[in-house]
Amino acid sequence: MHVISSMKQDSIRKIFTILRKNNPQPTTELQYNSAFELLIAVILSAQATDISVNNVTKELFKVANTPTKMLTLGITKLKNYIKTIGLYNSKASNIIATSQKLLADFAGQVPSTRADLESLPGVGRKTANVLLNTAFGQPVIAVDTHILRVSKRIGFTNEHMPRAVEEDLERIIPIEFKQYAHHWLILHGRYVCKARRPLCAECAIASLCEYPDKKL
Repeated sequence: MHVISSMKQDSIRKIFTILRKNNPQPTTELQYNSAFELLIAVILSAQATDISVNNVTKELFKVANTPTKMLTLGITKLKNYIKTIGLYNSKASNIIATSQKLLADFAGQVPSTRADLESLPGVGRKTANVLLNTAFGQPVIAVDTHILRVSKRIGFTNEHMPRAVEEDLERIIPIEFKQYAHHWLILHGRYVCKARRPLCAECAIASLCEYPDKKL
């Protein structure tokens, strides 16, 4: 049974007000200069750190920053660029297939709808949401492992599955915060509300958080 968090709306608003005050316009830590570059970086980021992806794309995008150039590079050379990234074989296949589909179906442009994005090889709901939010300015929330953890700890949701957590967050977060909520929660999980040792004593929202094992 889907049970919505009991956290009061006033507390939710206060939490995001604090996060916004500390970081008014957050964005992804992936480095990119176009929607296509962001798409490739997000595909590569599955089960990999943003730092490791940036190290790879810094060189890759010098030679292949469009679908046409990616196909010209070819899968063998692409693998050499990304071989330090986990699952690089399957990611390389998806990147080549996605580049082909972008050229065949979308005139080489990254589409701006969820359905079209999810039609691309290697693009699921989370990746589509990242593109919709970061490249196209839509107030959607891409739920990754950080957001799963943080949302449950803070008390935003009681759910365990990404889609259910996404639905809860969409329901409870005031519209004025939705555009950046995805980034605030990821950064909070990455640098403060860490998996093994959350830095509760340094947390700006500790007094509002419902995590029962807080160490202040």
